[in-house]
Amino acid sequence: MRSTRRRVSRLAPVTDTGAAEEIAAEQRHVDRVYARLEVIKRETAEIEAAGYQIAAAGPPGSLVERDAMVYHAARRRRILDAEHEGLVFGRLDLRGASPDPTSPATGEVRYVGRIGLRDTDAHALVIDWRAPAAAPFYRATPVDPMDVIRRRLIQSSGEVVTGIEDDLLDPDAAPPDMRIVGDGALVAALTRTTGTGMRDIVATIQKEQDEAIRSPALGVTVVRGGPGTGKTAVALHRAAYLLYSDRQRFAGGGVLVVGPSPVFVSYISRVLPSLGEDDVTLASLGSLVVGVEATRHDPDAVATVKGSLRMARVLARAVRDNAPGAPHELRLLYRGTLLRLTGNELSGVRHTLLGGGGKRNAVRPKAAGHLLDALWRQAVSVLGASSVPAREEFAADIAERREFIGFMRGWWPRLRPRDVLRWLADPERTRRYANGMLSGDEVATLSRSLGGDGVSGGDGVSVEDVALLDELDELLGTPPAPPRRHADPFTVQGVREVTTYADRMAAARGVAFERPADYREYAHIVVDESQDVSPMQWRMVGRRGEYASWTVVGDPAQAAWAGDPAETAKARDAALGTRRRSEHLLTTNYRNSAEIFAVAADVVRKTEPDLDLPVAVRRTGVAPRHVVVAPAALAGAVRDATVDLLGEVEGTVGVIATQATRDEVAAWLAAVTDPRLQVVTSLEAKGMEYDGVLVVEPAAILDESPAGRRTLYVALSRATQRLTTVGTDDSWR
Repeated sequence: MRSTRRRVSRLAPVTDTGAAEEIAAEQRHVDRVYARLEVIKRETAEIEAAGYQIAAAGPPGSLVERDAMVYHAARRRRILDAEHEGLVFGRLDLRGASPDPTSPATGEVRYVGRIGLRDTDAHALVIDWRAPAAAPFYRATPVDPMDVIRRRLIQSSGEVVTGIEDDLLDPDAAPPDMRIVGDGALVAALTRTTGTGMRDIVATIQKEQDEAIRSPALGVTVVRGGPGTGKTAVALHRAAYLLYSDRQRFAGGGVLVVGPSPVFVSYISRVLPSLGEDDVTLASLGSLVVGVEATRHDPDAVATVKGSLRMARVLARAVRDNAPGAPHELRLLYRGTLLRLTGNELSGVRHTLLGGGGKRNAVRPKAAGHLLDALWRQAVSVLGASSVPAREEFAADIAERREFIGFMRGWWPRLRPRDVLRWLADPERTRRYANGMLSGDEVATLSRSLGGDGVSGGDGVSVEDVALLDELDELLGTPPAPPRRHADPFTVQGVREVTTYADRMAAARGVAFERPADYREYAHIVVDESQDVSPMQWRMVGRRGEYASWTVVGDPAQAAWAGDPAETAKARDAALGTRRRSEHLLTTNYRNSAEIFAVAADVVRKTEPDLDLPVAVRRTGVAPRHVVVAPAALAGAVRDATVDLLGEVEGTVGVIATQATRDEVAAWLAAVTDPRLQVVTSLEAKGMEYDGVLVVEPAAILDESPAGRRTLYVALSRATQRLTTVGTDDSWR
């Protein structure tokens, strides 16, 4: 950037008046865009209304025409309604052809925004950021300007342009009267506050990020990078780009974004709608199983056992075992004769049905059939063929008897995943299932963690349990269900509304495309913070991506998962399959100031000096503050430091504590009611970004787990402007 400035001295100097004139010029164009937007919205609404009038008279074909008109008009209206602050956020001044090679000439001017709009003459007023014509806005550099002379970032509040920042990429091609305003688009965007949701970087995506966003749609795109490199933003913008470039495939099949925690999912939840995309499923690792919302994490020792691939074999053995309290034999009177199936015979039936991979709940009717067959053969053997009716009549008689129904409920009950997981609270059962796979200490650790109300529901389920529940759901299968009946959407309190053919067809389409709650056929899956996904969690996510392309985002230096790396790689590769992989490395830390990132980098390099860390590109001149107090003064010091941070930054403040002390720290700050404040654990801080960060007891985070140093590295690298640490022990430094 400095070399660029040395070469632009011949350009017109920019005064405050000149900057104001440039802003006014951009405001005039933005006004045209919003005016045109209102016209198009009005026309779209009129088309939608007209569609309902088409079928008032005419042949049946007009009903289909109406249906199509209404559908497409309504969809267009939703897209147009998605505009908000920053509808137009960029401008490109391109190099034009000149008859004199020594005389520069400017050419086309392109405006870049969230959606594409044209004027009445079909000239582009604004180009959709995902369109190929917008790519130079992100990819052009002084080394490869891609015919861009000036790149301008336009900042707005509502429909009002509040500022502009320019990058001069090709000084030799710039005409003498071209004004260059500000210190550069990227640096300007980095100094803005984050707000309560993830900052939308659509206007400041740089070349290495844009290459990842626009990488081939099929296969696996792997994005690696340290804190602040924009991994998450790249992943979300890639999802929006794929939906734009091939809507039929990706909107039809669905896009799933998996994050590490509910806090993180809430944080990113507004990004895709702001880009005009609302057909994306966001889920945390604790909410992928229907009906479960887990937020609690197990201690590292427990999490390591539950996350290991060995658990898949342990659970597979469990589902083939008898349920607790199951009867060991079947005794039944038939025509005065006792029919009896022994435990060995019952075990043989169970082995026959489950030994070949049968799913327990799904084959339950077959289990009853096998027992009825065995009883019929025994009755024929004892009473003689002439005294026993045909098999079908015999089975119908026995199957309706209360004692047989009661036996089946006890011997082959319909099992829920929670039921089987609760069996592992019994150390003796767990020892049998884990024989040869888990050590004695691991068996004891696992059983203790599942005892009490560990899987009884609600807050008792841990994030690590969710992957086990999903595994068990896969192993148990689903009992055969009767055909699903859909309620008539046009019947209200027993009275059927008057409807048209188009209304009924639209409702039928909605039922046809309705996805089940446990949908598993996504077209694209994004996995963020992938370095912390355990092998069992990879199996869980992989079940939802059999037909999907993938975007996998992570940073090994931030890994909190303490399990076997070889197991993790094996499970990840099984989930991703043999799809072609495209790898992208992000090397620039745009979030942290150099002063803040130096503290974080120093922590992680103490034990891993060879890590390839990103480079922080800006300095603020503000050094992080480190406060050390006596234990009795800790609560007061945390309150004071939090209030100071809220006064120093305009945006959000995150207070990061250990897993064990998060609630206690939140209680200390109960009187601080500023909505910009959020208290999170060291794990919940993953992927988050705040303007100001207060880390409570860094030494305790360091000692919290075997991966404590990496976890502390994450906590210290969440701030964009101010970092404060408060603790009773300064040894972590």
